[in-house]
Amino acid sequence: MLFYLPQKSSIENHTKLVGFTATKKIGNAVKRNRSKRRLRALFLKYSDSLKNGTYVFVAKQSTPDYPSDKLDLEFKKVISRAKAFND
Repeated sequence: MLFYLPQKSSIENHTKLVGFTATKKIGNAVKRNRSKRRLRALFLKYSDSLKNGTYVFVAKQSTPDYPSDKLDLEFKKVISRAKAFND
């Protein structure tokens, strides 16, 4: 899940603020941290092609065990739905 707030064009500072969260429903601390690491790696992979703004990624229960290629596709799908890719 993604919460995205675009940056207002009047702000001169062009930045991307990002946060990652995983609830205890995902599992123990190892699974929660793995989920956040995987999401962080995907964000870094695509950060150059994303619009400036505030991003909050919420890990789902299947995130720590999801295959990498499918997680990559889901990540791109969520970003596309939020219309956060640069045109």
